[in-house]
Amino acid sequence: MAELIFIFIFAAVIIMIIVTLKQQRFHERGTAADERNRMDYGEPVKSLYTSKPLITLHEHIDVTDNNDNILYTSDTAIVSLHDHTVVKDAEGKEVADISRKIFSLHEVRNVQMADGTAFTLSNELFHIIKDVTNIEGLGWQLSGNILQMNFVIRDEKGKVLAVIGQKAMSLHDKYSIDLYDIEHMDIIVAIVIALEHMITDRETAGNSTSGSANG
Repeated sequence: MAELIFIFIFAAVIIMIIVTLKQQRFHERGTAADERNRMDYGEPVKSLYTSKPLITLHEHIDVTDNNDNILYTSDTAIVSLHDHTVVKDAEGKEVADISRKIFSLHEVRNVQMADGTAFTLSNELFHIIKDVTNIEGLGWQLSGNILQMNFVIRDEKGKVLAVIGQKAMSLHDKYSIDLYDIEHMDIIVAIVIALEHMITDRETAGNSTSGSANG
């Protein structure tokens, strides 16, 4: 009986991995945007890519273009209750300041852009399948599907601004960002970095809960 249960669990995990790999919309630098993205939203104006080192004392993220040019960098304070993160452009100028709201029942990130624009990413509950995050202060919305590793940013009128694909089965988080509106590129990059931190928070909380339950 135990062997049958193990086989069932193993098969379920394999199926989940296969489905995830097939559904992800991440694409590597120098390759075309996912065909489904092009069919659903058209050809992107520009594509960006995030990467970060496997081992770092403070979380560092590079955002590059198709030619591997670094357009943005983000660094998080080594010790910070607010998970304080600063995003800078290629010239080292500050683009955005991102911080976590500590006392909250849900995942919240406050974002202050260098031009004075301020907004908050807030998600009361990350659902099992579908995420919907309000971008308060802009009127935008970020919606996505965890299993498909795919997130879409829309403005207040429902226009698609960017499609973010997360690479599955990666040792460190990697995203492709297909831009459909480069006018708001700074804000979109700040949102993606904030989203990455929110997802990391969720995974950390999940691991802590699992560890406590096992203990």
